[in-house]
Formats: sequence, structure tokens, C-alpha cells
Amino acid sequence: MIAYITLGTNDMARAENFYDSLLGEMGAGRVMDNERLTAWATGPDQPMVAVINPLDEKPATPGNGVMISIGAENPAAVDRLYAKALELGGTDEGAPGVRLDMFYIGYFRDLDGNKLNFFCMNDA
Repeated sequence: MIAYITLGTNDMARAENFYDSLLGEMGAGRVMDNERLTAWATGPDQPMVAVINPLDEKPATPGNGVMISIGAENPAAVDRLYAKALELGGTDEGAPGVRLDMFYIGYFRDLDGNKLNFFCMNDA
């Protein structure tokens, strides 16, 4: 149902490097790239994650209560991707683990403070 999400950035080159490396771990590549926006996806007709310079030219700020969840194949992939996000300079918002007995999730913030997580269903 979701086609794409955008995350505001104040440093496009830094955000592009972060997401090139992080989303590249999932096989995602750039599918759109211009002076204001860069988007990644794992294939045609797949949901996109994009970073953008705000249209109003005001500083980008993280949304209060906003979080982007990115699906991973299994708990090992969640662990690996969460660790990669921290290695790239992201900050911890909750180490990977089981939540609500049904999800395996690792929470982090990107370099601009946007909150994201990697998750999969918990089979245990």
C-alpha cells in the first residue's frame, strides 16, 4: 500500500552516503536522483525510501511520533542492518529484540535524527 516515504535532510551528500551503504545491504539502489531528492528501492514497483531537502527551504527536522519501519528477512538480517546503521553513524533507539511477542525489531535514528527500524515477524 505504501509507495514511498521521504525523510528530510540538511546534508544531502551525507544522507546519500548513509542510505547508499545501509540500503545497499538489502539490495536497494538509487531509482531517483536529482538536486532535491534521492530515492532507493529494491526493484521496479517496490516501495521507495527517499531523502529530500524540504521544499519550504527551512531546516529539516524529525517528525514527533513519526517512525519508518523497513522489513527484513529474518532476525539475523535485523541484527546485521541495525549494526550497519550504527556503524554508519546512526544512533541507538532500542537494540534488536522481540516486541509484543510478534515482532523482532531494532530501532535507530539516522544522521538527521529521523527514527527508523528494521523488523521481521517473530517466529518463536
